[in-house]
Amino acid sequence: VQLQASGGGLVQTGESLTVSCAASGDIFRSNVMGWYRQAPGKQRELVAAISRGGSLNYADSVKGRFTISVDNAKNTMYLQMNSLKPEDTGVYSCNCIPALCVLWGQGTQVTVSS
Repeated sequence: VQLQASGGGLVQTGESLTVSCAASGDIFRSNVMGWYRQAPGKQRELVAAISRGGSLNYADSVKGRFTISVDNAKNTMYLQMNSLKPEDTGVYSCNCIPALCVLWGQGTQVTVSS
């Protein structure tokens, strides 16, 4: 299976952006999935997760601003990001939890300007 993140870009503080994770197969029904973020000079961190049953979990830093969702018909996972802050800047990637399903790809760059 392959996972491809896309949809990043340059936005200003307070704006919204939605990134997508397209899977080459039906992976979301059988795995706990997550969106990860790696800020410049920092370790990769898990910011949002969705279970097979649809339970959602968020890092405290994004709770109330980010929403993770899955469209199984399209084999695509989304991360809607509202009220973006400069500290949300980073490379966003998708993968399984806790064990990775795929090798880390390039991810998609999100840059929030102040």
